[in-house]
Amino acid sequence: MDAIDRRILDQLQRDSSLTNQALADEIGLSPSACLKRVNRLRDAGVIEREVALLNPDALGQRLHMVVEVTMERDNKLLYQQFLTSAVNAPEVKQCYQVTGECDFVLIVAVANLDEYDRFCDSVLYAHDNLRKFRTLLSRKRHKFDTSVQVDIQLST
Repeated sequence: MDAIDRRILDQLQRDSSLTNQALADEIGLSPSACLKRVNRLRDAGVIEREVALLNPDALGQRLHMVVEVTMERDNKLLYQQFLTSAVNAPEVKQCYQVTGECDFVLIVAVANLDEYDRFCDSVLYAHDNLRKFRTLLSRKRHKFDTSVQVDIQLST
């Protein structure tokens, strides 16, 4: 991957709806060369997927929670069982296995506290290996960024 690929990735992270012509003009490539590079980045898995980012405020109120999960026993199979159920839960928007005082951090979005209670029953309390969890309710989101840092410095 060279500096031109990085510039393409940076531009696509800003606006993936650009036409190939507009992207090529922005990068300074011919449309065919630009399309070949984008397709190669897709085929290589560098571009994982392209999505529309929705404005949550425009779709109604949602509660966002950070949930710290601590397991009882350090057991790979039990961790995997929990991880599978967490990843498959539609309320879980992000899931991280972490080091420190807890084992997992989940970012959960629900419509209301009743929905969160149902999530707790079906995902958290459903695991015998769960020792405890702590829920942090987000009052306001000040930053949300899905981009990945891309070094776009051109080589000389």
